[in-house]
Amino acid sequence: MPDDAAARAAAEEESAFSHPAVDPDSTAAYGDHPDQVIDFYAPRGERMPGEAAPLVVVLHGGAWRAPYDRRHITPFADFLARRGFAVANVEYRRGAALPAQGGTSPVAGRWPDTFDDVAAALDALPALVREALPQADPRRTVVTGHSAGGHLALWAAARHVLPKDAPWRTPAPAALRGVVALAPIADFTVAEKLAVCDGAAAQLLGGQAKFAERLPYADPSLLLPTGIATTLVQGRADIVVPQAVAESYADAAAKSGEVVGLTLLEDVGHFPLIDPAADACAVVAEEIAQLAW
Repeated sequence: MPDDAAARAAAEEESAFSHPAVDPDSTAAYGDHPDQVIDFYAPRGERMPGEAAPLVVVLHGGAWRAPYDRRHITPFADFLARRGFAVANVEYRRGAALPAQGGTSPVAGRWPDTFDDVAAALDALPALVREALPQADPRRTVVTGHSAGGHLALWAAARHVLPKDAPWRTPAPAALRGVVALAPIADFTVAEKLAVCDGAAAQLLGGQAKFAERLPYADPSLLLPTGIATTLVQGRADIVVPQAVAESYADAAAKSGEVVGLTLLEDVGHFPLIDPAADACAVVAEEIAQLAW
């Protein structure tokens, strides 16, 4: 029933946002803008003496909109740290606080700033990690992200297959063990057809007038194959970013000759994937561990 689905989604969101924010062990800047920072969480789980911890890079969601910053995902970052991971929680520039034209929600993302920041953060990360997280093993890095952050995680792992004139293109694949994308906005065309997050994907690209032109530079489903191990985790009951978006990305990957894992969770919506109180969050940690270890 639609009303039941909406009520459950609201309860899941309330639970995920009920946890107090967890302050990081340290913060480092990767640029001059106040949003160009990364929070670091040292591993708190038990490890063998001298054993380095895998590094998990977290990219938060929130439809690339200004009101949703990295603070809302700090309980998830702390959850991973308590399971023995070193964690880097990345902030990036998001949309302006003003509503999008013709809508009530703040505009989603900034072109090209949001992409500039994610690329710069990932490029700066190895040096910053050496200083901030000496316990981390950057050779075992997994990138994860939720919702819009899931899009950014997939995009960050695909920079080597961007169009040749893209300013963010890298000459070789990133040194990653893999990507775990959580309910990602992974196919912009399908997301727009389903009006995901009030048309956030089109807003991120600068509106409908720029959508088709910029799509090849931003849409993960068009940036395949990557050659990097990738798993999507998706709740079947997600009404924020429906299952069809993840399935479309997985289908595009298969057509490109790449196998992408798709873990579908029954009776799970959008927010339990980053809610430390939810069983789904433990599943996410295990998916990360399978790639990291």
